[in-house]
Amino acid sequence: MSTGTGADSAPGHISTPTTATGGTTAGATAASAEPAVSGASAAPGAGSAPAAKNSMFSSLKIRNYRLFATGQVVSNTGTWMQRIAQDWLVLSLTGSASAVGVTIALQFLPMLMFGLYGGVLADRLPKRPLLLATQSAMGLTGVALAVLTLAGQVQVWHVYLAAFLLGLVTVVDNPARQTFVPEMVGKDQVANAVSLNSANFQSARLVGPAIAGVLITAVGSGWAFLLNGLSFAAPIAGLLLMRTSELHPVEPRPRAKGQLREGLRYVAGRPELVWPIVLVGFIGTFGFNFPIWLSAFVSEVFHGDAGTYGLFNTLIAAGSLAGALLAARRGHSRLRLLVAAAVLFAALLTVTAFAPGFWLFAALLVPIGVFGLTVNVTANSSVQMATDPEMRGRVMALFMMVFTGGTPLGAPLLGWITDTYGARIGMAAGGVISLVASVAIAVVLARVGNLRLRVNRHGVSFVPSPRRRELVTAA
Repeated sequence: MSTGTGADSAPGHISTPTTATGGTTAGATAASAEPAVSGASAAPGAGSAPAAKNSMFSSLKIRNYRLFATGQVVSNTGTWMQRIAQDWLVLSLTGSASAVGVTIALQFLPMLMFGLYGGVLADRLPKRPLLLATQSAMGLTGVALAVLTLAGQVQVWHVYLAAFLLGLVTVVDNPARQTFVPEMVGKDQVANAVSLNSANFQSARLVGPAIAGVLITAVGSGWAFLLNGLSFAAPIAGLLLMRTSELHPVEPRPRAKGQLREGLRYVAGRPELVWPIVLVGFIGTFGFNFPIWLSAFVSEVFHGDAGTYGLFNTLIAAGSLAGALLAARRGHSRLRLLVAAAVLFAALLTVTAFAPGFWLFAALLVPIGVFGLTVNVTANSSVQMATDPEMRGRVMALFMMVFTGGTPLGAPLLGWITDTYGARIGMAAGGVISLVASVAIAVVLARVGNLRLRVNRHGVSFVPSPRRRELVTAA
């Protein structure tokens, strides 16, 4: 998440030269355009060690981050249990994939409406006490939904309301959690910690759906909601046990007018931030609607039950975990990797929609998880590492607003397509839209960086055009 202020980044990486006030110099804007195409951020600071030299689990050597990661894996497991239980409960109450889409939309609508304000708060307030408040509130929503469900009084509007309230808390929790990472690990471990956060989340995704499937089948959704609410005790305990003397706190920004507009101007002037955010916006809006598609495939195509739905989510999680661990091992983020992963993810999504058999469909979910997670982690870490610390809350709020805030637009639309034309057409529609957007952004990035397409026996890649090589040689 930290950024360097010097221009001496390695070739092919993003450098973000700034003035003392955080604005780019005239030369910096021009210079950053080419690296934004060919790579992602260099490790901050001219003298810092490259992230690639870190081991896969190097950030776990830091005590405060170990506490954070341990608490998160427990609460993430509960969160995945609730997600599966919530989707299946809505489907059971309504029999409609569109209703599942509405639930997802309500959960992410607050991010679309208020996401940037959450980033402003994350920049203004100390992260640790802020996270204690948000994690407690999220736990209470799970307990409330559990009480209603176990009492036999739950109605679909209760689930809608719980999803919306959870979304409101997430508006603040998400940027605060994202920007707390460098305060725990320091700038040299940011890329590794971001990747391990994703691995943590996906590890829980392997376990949570499986537990949820068993619980729903055996005793009902209410127990999954209850365990999720109680699981938030773990991250709260981890935050309380941290040694504040070992943190690397960023001085909170004082309240001032125009901070939201300042954040938008900051992003607009940096192509290394704009294009990853635009790309994940399309992928998040149209490509990450798995609750709609998988629930429809289970009920309409394969005629399965909650256990089948849990299995599909577990397979995606297995691929996502592999993608996260590979990202942690790489230790760096390049924009060409981001674009390539987005294209492959969208193409696989489209192909999988027409898989003729159960086991082929299930097997293809694994590489979908690998490339989908690679898109997420690569975009996240490259944006964080290219952002000045005092702007990080607002930039990451914009990132998450675009990534998840598009869901209220995409989920109902794709839910309607799925209900009207079937699960296969609904999933293929999301894949085709994501594929067109990924290819278009790849072409734009190539034009911005003055690159040309090269096809040979080693594969397809973008390389500097002859004109660009001449300019580099002359310089």
